[in-house]
Amino acid sequence: MNEDLAQNLRLLCSYHKSIAEVCRRLDINRPQFNRYLGGRFKPSAGTLRRICDFFGVEVHEIMLPHDQFQRLVQIRPSALPPSEPSADNLSAHLGHLFRSGSHGLERYVGYYFEYYLSMSAPGKLIRTLVCIEERDGRYLFQRTERMQPEPGEPACHNRYQGAAVMLSDRLFLVDYETLNRHELTQTILFPSFRNRLTRLTGLRIGVSDNSERMPCCTRVLYEYLGTSIRVRKALAMCGLLDPGSDELDPSIPAAVQNNITNEEMHFRARHHTGR
Repeated sequence: MNEDLAQNLRLLCSYHKSIAEVCRRLDINRPQFNRYLGGRFKPSAGTLRRICDFFGVEVHEIMLPHDQFQRLVQIRPSALPPSEPSADNLSAHLGHLFRSGSHGLERYVGYYFEYYLSMSAPGKLIRTLVCIEERDGRYLFQRTERMQPEPGEPACHNRYQGAAVMLSDRLFLVDYETLNRHELTQTILFPSFRNRLTRLTGLRIGVSDNSERMPCCTRVLYEYLGTSIRVRKALAMCGLLDPGSDELDPSIPAAVQNNITNEEMHFRARHHTGR
């Protein structure tokens, strides 16, 4: 009986990283556990119950003949460790992503005007304020939308917060709307290869801010403002604009037009080669 128990224990342990990990999580002395694995000793009733609870099997099941127990384990998901990453593993993956994706981002720290064709007000161009900053080795950013429903009415602000990484010569920015938490957006930008940072272009995907909540993709342009600005003054300049407005450099509406040629099979970003 002890030999079947030993084989069954060895089988269960084989699904984990190491026997040392099993002993640590069970809080059982390694030499003592080795005796169970070798079939020389049988665990006490309390210890056996703890082992079975850890592996997700019943006491009478772990005492079954080995070939019978092996078939049981193969069809019993609860007897195996979860294949999906744990929360700790996920945090480790994200930490590695932030570290590996931070190289080269230091030159993009600062404020930007963001321009794209509005998803909820057709025919209008929207200007928002973006701030990218470094905190403890990670690059975070905030986008602020200023919307004024009618002339003379007080403006309202939507704020999006997120993180930025640089992966293989592309800037990836992912954020969420902080007030209602109804939206995640992703922006992918071409980097700047000029000595002086002026503009970045790419694509932005999100959801229209109206009852339709239509998923949309639009071309986007970031206009660099510097590392120190008058934030209130900049925010006052944000909002919906007519593409032909005198406030705008004509090259900006041209850069964010969402046209597609007959030769293009997908909606693609346009690399900005102007100013």
